[in-house]
Amino acid sequence: MKKFGGRILFLDRDDINTDEIIPAKYLTVLSKDALSSHLLEDLALPGFDPGRDIAGKGVLVTRANFGCGSSREHAPWALEANGIYAVIAESFARIFRQNMYNCGMLAIELPKEDIERIIGASRDAACVITTYPPNIVITSEDKISTWSFVLNGFDRDLIQAGGWLDYAHKKYG
Repeated sequence: MKKFGGRILFLDRDDINTDEIIPAKYLTVLSKDALSSHLLEDLALPGFDPGRDIAGKGVLVTRANFGCGSSREHAPWALEANGIYAVIAESFARIFRQNMYNCGMLAIELPKEDIERIIGASRDAACVITTYPPNIVITSEDKISTWSFVLNGFDRDLIQAGGWLDYAHKKYG
């Protein structure tokens, strides 16, 4: 099973689309690893530098409507290629969210107030988030904060299997 935690990558913006997650010019790439260096390279966000800010991160925290745009599975693949297996947001585009679970990755939706609290609790660069249903735990040098979330049974099954292909292989042989 993938590790659903690590240092936090904050993207403080709504409506980050799949072209910003992985530009369309890389859709012909055949391996997930080849997408790694192109994750978020076209994202326009003041102060954000993908070359500096992505390395070593394991969880992405963002705002509403993450993954809007096209239905490309390359967007979760690019996150996965960088070791980011969990995204926490106010909301996700429906197809992006399902693509995350199909890849065996977590797409955790929390109310805006909880996202604000997570951002506030984890501004410390040494903070680490651990996510595993039903909890998100943020640990910093001086405190531990916990939030709960809900996964439906099918999404939980996909996570436990490692994604849709492994789930289907185990279930249908």
